[in-house]
Amino acid sequence: MKNIVAGHVAANTTEFIELALGTPVELWLGVEGESEMERAARLDAARDILADNPDLPDRVSQIAAEAIETFAPELFNVIPLPRPCGRRRPSRKAAAA
Repeated sequence: MKNIVAGHVAANTTEFIELALGTPVELWLGVEGESEMERAARLDAARDILADNPDLPDRVSQIAAEAIETFAPELFNVIPLPRPCGRRRPSRKAAAA
């Protein structure tokens, strides 16, 4: 099955994400060993992109949620854990005494 985004065929997962986001993943995550100057330039570019596309965080969240729902739906199976009864943590005052 081919992964097509915006009329382009993605060769791999990273390319699919880049096509879906419209930006390279490294822009948001950085790269290992980048200098402070490179980091500052990358963050400046990211701020410009966010200023031009204020709905980008919402689109990214939607893409991530859809990917999780499709490929790892068990991550959305969240249940509250029971609170332990009868055991209380010592207060800071008791610990300081």
